[in-house]
Amino acid sequence: MSPDIALWLVQDGITNGAIYALLALALLLVFAVTRVIFVPQGEFVSYAALSYGLLQTGQVPGTVYVLVGGGLLAAGFEIAAALRERARPPLARILVVYVAIPLAIAALAWWAAPRKLDMWAQVLLAVALVAPLGPIVYRIAFQPLANASVLVLFIVAMAVHYALTGLGLVLFGGEGLRSSPLSDAQFGLGVMNVSAQSLWVTGATVLGMLALWLFFERTLYGKALRATAINRVGARLVGVPTELSGMLSFLLAAFIGALSGVLIAPITTIYYDTGLMIGLKGFVGAILGGMASYPLAAVGALGVGLLESFSSFWASAYKESIVFTVVIPVLLWRSIASRHPVEEEEE
Repeated sequence: MSPDIALWLVQDGITNGAIYALLALALLLVFAVTRVIFVPQGEFVSYAALSYGLLQTGQVPGTVYVLVGGGLLAAGFEIAAALRERARPPLARILVVYVAIPLAIAALAWWAAPRKLDMWAQVLLAVALVAPLGPIVYRIAFQPLANASVLVLFIVAMAVHYALTGLGLVLFGGEGLRSSPLSDAQFGLGVMNVSAQSLWVTGATVLGMLALWLFFERTLYGKALRATAINRVGARLVGVPTELSGMLSFLLAAFIGALSGVLIAPITTIYYDTGLMIGLKGFVGAILGGMASYPLAAVGALGVGLLESFSSFWASAYKESIVFTVVIPVLLWRSIASRHPVEEEEE
């Protein structure tokens, strides 16, 4: 391998690793707050990328049906739960959060799609279509089982993944989409030509990490999420609503997934089931970081991107196997080194 080829592979690995880093942070956030190993994280990526691609062609993305239908179902869950507890349902909040906002976003998509608005407007609309799906998914699938074991939550996460993947096949079809890049500019850097899209991906990842750090350190909601991640029972005892923490963590995860989707849509062709593989690589990065540290998860995800890039050069047919095999020694070491504490009980 020549130095020039190595530089090209490093550039490609950093670009992919930046996306995996965002997803690793989202997965770690959801797991820390809710104990959910959120397998469907990649579906947010594919939904956003496909929605963005369809908006560029002037078509209404099928995400609008998932958003509106999921919102109505979540509203029904909220009302049924309140009636079951013999409490008065907070109809105003339910209608605004689960009905009015999804309907408004869907109506905007119906209006904007045939008009082919500016590219940045399409990016914002694609993100807006996907981000509310996070709290909706949490309310329907995970909030009723908030006190279940990690294994049960994982099984539910797998069921949600298959449901979203099936809906993606129905709504988007089996053909892949690739959108136009945010910028066609190319920058010379020695023997390399660095695309502006790669710089957008890297820059957005860095800004996203900085925004998350400021959110956790400087805002009341961020501190509430940190408290819930450290001690769920203690956070609840001091007045932090765990349901709100769960919804907020899923909202952030969906937003990060949607942002990742619109960033990689111009780089690779996205299919309805592409999100699983992308999400799993983000999960590998989070595991390499110990599933406990956000900086280490980002570094682990960057390592996954570099490993994938060099594996594609040396053994392209086995690059996926190589990426996932690297998790095994890490899991073995953590299993041997950990004391296997009994999971905390919640009343």
